[in-house]
Amino acid sequence: MSEDAQHFGSTEGNEFIAFCIGEQEYCLDIMAIREIRGWTPATILPNSPDYVQGVINLRGSVLPIVDLARRLQIKDTEATARHVIIITQIGTQIVGLLVDSVSDILTVQKENIQATPDVASEIAASFIGGVIAMDERMISVLALENILPNFAKSEAA
Repeated sequence: MSEDAQHFGSTEGNEFIAFCIGEQEYCLDIMAIREIRGWTPATILPNSPDYVQGVINLRGSVLPIVDLARRLQIKDTEATARHVIIITQIGTQIVGLLVDSVSDILTVQKENIQATPDVASEIAASFIGGVIAMDERMISVLALENILPNFAKSEAA
């Protein structure tokens, strides 16, 4: 088991929220998720990275929205009312992730999280903390701290 896969907790099983980007399923540890909400149009921020959709007002707080498909270099998202924002917390920073849809809640034993295959590019491997093979599905476990390095680094400073 990879080091990344080992940090996913105890033997009782961890819960993950699975979601879709295009035809591919990904998941995040449920403990990193604060809420799931429908798409809200974002206000564009000048000179922000291309994967930042902009910001929204979430109960009085300004929240950056990251287009996860663009960040993973899969596709550009034309956000519609069918899209979902997953509100996540990285350290003390709260960030919204734009995804196509939420598909499932999974309970997975840590021994069932396999290491990212060596054939993946270094960048792809840094975004993926492991892979879950479940039934006929292959679900990539995202390493949230690597997907949003600027937010994580600002917390470390």
